[in-house]
Formats: sequence, structure tokens, C-alpha cells
Amino acid sequence: MVELLSPAKNKEYGIEAINHGADAVYIGADAFGARIGAKNALNDIDALVTYAHLYHCKVFVTINTLLFDNELSAAKSLIGELYNMGVDAIITQDQGLINSCLPPIQLHASTQCHSTNWEQVKFLEQVGFKRVILARELSIEQIRDIRAKTTVELETFIHGALCVSYSGQCYMSQYLNSRSGNRGCCSQPCRSSYDLYNTAGEKLLSNKHLLSLRDFNASRHILALIKAGVNSFKIEGRLKDIAYLKNITAYYRQLIDNMNCGHVSSGKITYYFTPNVEYTFNRGYTDYFLQKRQPMASFDTPKSLGEEIGVIEQCSKNKLIVKSNKQISNGDGLCCLDTSGHLIGFSVNNITQNIIIANHPIATHPHSKIWRNYNHAFEKVLQGMSAKRKIEVSLSFSETPNGFAIQIVDEDNIMSLTEMVYEKVISTDQEKMSSILKKQLQKLGDTPFYTNDIIDNTKGTYHLSIASVNALRRRATQAHQEKRISRFAPIDSPVLTKNNIPFPREEVNYTANITNHQAEKFYIDHGAQIKEWGLDYTKDFDGKALMTTKYCLRYELGCCLKHKNTHKPIISLQPSDQLILHNNGRWLKLQFNCEACEMQIFSYKK
Repeated sequence: MVELLSPAKNKEYGIEAINHGADAVYIGADAFGARIGAKNALNDIDALVTYAHLYHCKVFVTINTLLFDNELSAAKSLIGELYNMGVDAIITQDQGLINSCLPPIQLHASTQCHSTNWEQVKFLEQVGFKRVILARELSIEQIRDIRAKTTVELETFIHGALCVSYSGQCYMSQYLNSRSGNRGCCSQPCRSSYDLYNTAGEKLLSNKHLLSLRDFNASRHILALIKAGVNSFKIEGRLKDIAYLKNITAYYRQLIDNMNCGHVSSGKITYYFTPNVEYTFNRGYTDYFLQKRQPMASFDTPKSLGEEIGVIEQCSKNKLIVKSNKQISNGDGLCCLDTSGHLIGFSVNNITQNIIIANHPIATHPHSKIWRNYNHAFEKVLQGMSAKRKIEVSLSFSETPNGFAIQIVDEDNIMSLTEMVYEKVISTDQEKMSSILKKQLQKLGDTPFYTNDIIDNTKGTYHLSIASVNALRRRATQAHQEKRISRFAPIDSPVLTKNNIPFPREEVNYTANITNHQAEKFYIDHGAQIKEWGLDYTKDFDGKALMTTKYCLRYELGCCLKHKNTHKPIISLQPSDQLILHNNGRWLKLQFNCEACEMQIFSYKK
């Protein structure tokens, strides 16, 4: 069985993720989360936990920023409150928390821990993590190797935006804008436009989004990832809109179900739409490094392209003649590249056959591609109730010494019994009474239950009022909800005990992201020599890589020094050319490690 894990911007999004098929959701608390724009009050998380546990789904909370010494106590206190309300796990990257006497709550090692090999994953397993969220850059073969050498739960991303840097190894936002990605405040400099120069001062490209990646889509590899040993599939997107959340969750739910690998959580889901990953936010798709290196950049725009729907054959002011086999509707949002190569968006005011009247003039080249990044009809469906999730139950109505009772048994074989004191009066029409009973017991309406199995053990022998039967049914379904929730209390992890398992590296530098003394002690206890603390603490960027990434700009430009003739070159580069990025008066130098197939970015003074 494999878990589907969806993002929750807030309580309402978390509930919709569960309704649309998530087995678990991850959500930020009111502090220490890596998405500063996705904070949530504790009472909302408490309510989400109750809703999730009804369906035997889980809730993970992100306490995944780097912490300073004066924040550890508050983080520990917050984790204690989350544990007491039944949160299933904490996602964290700061190893200072390991030394902070936490309650016995499960810990998941954030992707920001930069887990790229089995040695790192094994170490995290041995120091007490229940789950490790693997680096996005791993191939299926590498994941298979990690699985063979560890027993910890493995989580991988399967869909959404990609950080161009190795997670936890990017300091560009902090350097350029004093906003730390490791502290939840990333300004996303990777989505900015840059000019590309060589060290001779020649401008090679102008105003291109040279570090902006397409979005991740691993849907073609779901079965291979299951076979490789992945336990949880994670969807990115805590800041995305509700249409994205519903659509992408439903899409992967159906995809996983088609693999017949079993259910982690409970309930049957009815959808009122057909999921399609092209219809909601995407910058174009890549499966990244799951199989092999491939072009993965989106040079022209960091914005959503959506679904490619055809080409523009002619364009005059706001009138476009298009060639498309898609149904285009009034209110759709379309986009194309203008004559300067920049993405321009417009709405469809009117369409007749293949003639579109846009809401403003469009300047583009004939035969330009056209995309739809807002599907009006699809979005309208997703703004309403687009799915419901119901747990199958059987109901038995029986006589007791002092009245009657309803027994409920659900699909997880959980049983509850609710009794009612009632004066017994023999029915004058037993067949009619039995029919009324079954009809009223089937009215599960707004409850989380549905049934195809009603048993009347009284055979209609007694006369009961409809109101009394309804009242008993309502009490019975409420009691069964409470029984299900109580039966799904989180499993405590063993209290973390300190050990001296050797850290895989003898020496750690700024990339270990040490920002508090407890984290320093953690690495020392595990035999590592501390060369320096993290850049979020020291702010000492001189000579340090501001970003380390498996993405390679030379490769994207068709000028790779290792993989020859991969695709048509975009510009002409010599092997000895040094590459410089420029944006708004700031200069950055690129360095290529071809042996490791990695690129690094450093500050540069021109």
C-alpha cells in the first residue's frame, strides 16, 4: 500500500484534500513552517485532525525551518501541543530538535535535509526518524538502492513546483534579498529573469528565466516508484488554489487506485468531474531525473502555461484565428508569446468557430503556440462540491430489553451499538412498519456514511414513530463517528534516545545548516567535526556556493561538456567560456562540476 499525501494551505483545503482522495495532508502551524504564507491556528489544525482521523487519514505538521537558540523552546512547546491534539507526525529539518526532549511523536525528515544516498537515509533512520522525504533529484534506480539498504519509510514528491536547487542547499534568496528560504521566506530568485554574459562581457541572452524549471509530473512512473519501495507520494502546493488541490489530488488518487495496491485510508470517493493535470496551474511538465537528464527549463516564463491547445494562424488587434481541436469557451484564459518573446495572457470575450475575440489587443507571430491556463468550465465545477467521500457501513436494528438499538459495522470492521429506551407497542401492519424502518435507516444524508445493507431484526413487529427512529439513527451515526476517531489515535514513537551512530561525513560545513547550539551538539555527538555554522546564522557568503543544483544551464542551452549533441544549441559556447548571470545590478557566477553533473552559483563582483 502507498500513501497519497496532499498539501493543505488551511483547514478547509485539508478537508477538501481528504474528500478528493488524500490519505494524509501536511499543513503549517502558526510558526516555524517553511511557507510563511501558509500559517494556521492550532484550533484549525485540531479540527482538521478530527476530520482526517474519521477517515483514518493522517495529519502531518511542518516545523521545518532552521531554528535559532531563542526559538527552540517555543518550537518544542508547539510540538507538545500538536502531539496532545493527535497530530500524526512532525516534518522537520533542524537537527537541534532531536536534542530537545520531544514528546513521543513521529518525526519525518524534511526534503531540506538533503537525503540523496542510502548512507544519509540510514543515519536518519538510526537516530529516530520514522520517515525520510527524499531529494527530488533522485532517479528510480537510486530510490530502489536506498530502499534495499534501509527500512525507514520513504516519501517522494510526485507533482508540483520544483526548487532548482538541492533543497536546503539554496542561499540565494538570503543573499540577494535577506529573505531565507530555509526560514520560510524564500523570494524565489530562481523565477526571476536574468541576462547571460561570458567573462569577456559579451551578452549571450537577454531577459530570460534561466533558472526557472517546469513543474514536476511523475504520473508515468507511479508503478515503477511503488515497485522501487516508495511508501508515500507527495504533492507540492501549499500556496496553490483550491482547483489545483482538488484536481491534482483526484488525478493521483485514481491513478494509484488503478494500480490495485490497496487502500491506506477509508471511504469511497464519488467525483463530479474528470481530473486532468493540464487544466490547473503548471509551467509545462518534466519528470526531472527519474530516468535520465532531459531539458527541464522554462526560459520564457515562470508563470502557468496550462494546456497547449493549438496555434494562432492569424492575429489582428484583438481578433485571433486559431487552429485547435479543443473546445474553447467564453471566459477562458489563454496565453501565448508576444513578438518580444514574453508571455502575454488574455481572456476570451467571444468565440465563433475558430475566431477568438480577446479582451485586449494581442501582438504575436503567426503560428505561435497558444495555451489555456484558465479553463472556465472546469474551474466553475471545482469551485463547488466536486467530490464526496463516504464510508460504507451496515446497520442492524434490533430489540433490547428496554427498547431498541442500532448496531453499525463499517468497512474497517469497527462496531458501535446505540440504544434507545422505548415503550414497545405491537404493530398492526408489520410489513409496512419494516419498510418504514429500512427507509428511515437509509437516510444517512449529510453523514460520512453510506449503506447498502439494512437489517431489521424486529421484522416490523413493533410500532415506532418516524421521529424516534430518526433520532436514534442520528445518535448512532454520531456515536460511530466518535468511535472511528478514537480508534485511530496516532501510534507513539519511542522517545528519542541519544546515541553515537556516526554521521556519514567526518566534517560538516555551512551546508549542514547549523543555526543553534543543540544542532551543533547533535553533529558533535555523532562524531562530526564542525567547520562552520550555517549561512542563515553567519551571513558569511564570501566564496560560498549560494546554490548547488543538479540542473545545468549548459545542458539546457545545448552546450553540455559531458552529454554531447543532446539537443540543438540555443547559443554558441566555447568549452572555456565562464558564464555570468545578471539581474537588477547583481552579478552571479556559474561553476560547473561535470564529473558530478552539478552546477553551483556564487556571488560575483564585476
